[in-house]
Amino acid sequence: MTLTESIKEILPSAVTGEKQLSHAEMAAARLPIAYRDKCAHLLVPLNRCRYDTFYLPWKCEDERHSYEKCQYVEFKKRVAKMEELRAEKGGRSGLN
Repeated sequence: MTLTESIKEILPSAVTGEKQLSHAEMAAARLPIAYRDKCAHLLVPLNRCRYDTFYLPWKCEDERHSYEKCQYVEFKKRVAKMEELRAEKGGRSGLN
C-alpha cells in the first residue's frame, strides 16, 4: 500500500473535496495543533506532495498557492470581523 492510498483510507473527506476536516482526521494526518484550522483540508495534500517530492519548492506550487490563498482569505475575514467589533465599540480597541 502506498502512502497516498493509506492517506485516502484515513482521510476520506480530504479526497472527496469536503471543505472541513474533523479533529480526528486532522489528528490522523498528524497535523500540528497550530495548523488545525479551516484550511487544513488543503494542508494535508500539500504536505503529502512535499513528502513525495522531497520538499522541492517548485514541485507543489498549485497546492501551496491554494493553501496560502485560503489562509489569506481567512485572515481577511478575521480582520473584517475585528473592524466590525471595533465599530460597535465606538472605534476603541478595548486595550485602553
